[in-house]
Amino acid sequence: MPRIKLQMPAEFNFHTTIPVRITDINYGGHAGNDSILSIIHEARMQFLTSMGFTEMDVSGVSLIMGDVVIEFKNELFYGDVISASVKAVDFTRAGFDIYYRLMNKENKMIVLAKTGMICFDYNKRKVVALPEAAIMLFEKN
Repeated sequence: MPRIKLQMPAEFNFHTTIPVRITDINYGGHAGNDSILSIIHEARMQFLTSMGFTEMDVSGVSLIMGDVVIEFKNELFYGDVISASVKAVDFTRAGFDIYYRLMNKENKMIVLAKTGMICFDYNKRKVVALPEAAIMLFEKN
């Protein structure tokens, strides 16, 4: 089976740092794949917060993850501090993709990832339209 290869955006405008916690480390002595998903979640939360959003309120709609792709490039260890770059692109009627690039302090690529985010109404339990106001703000960041 061929390996997944993500096509990353040319530029990332949002950057943050995230420390690797002892609880992120698995029996192999490095960050586990479940921890990488949690680190990506933290990067997404910081990205959304930087625009005044939460996952429960993006210009009046909520988000739910439709899919995720993670390319593991190198290991992470306890005490590492990750430089996370995040970008939202590929807007559709009811969602968009968020790309993530995680690097360590030596600028070594650790992870490339993408989450497919869907606009969702948790009260009605159904997919809803992505507000134009959100698209405009995402395109600036």
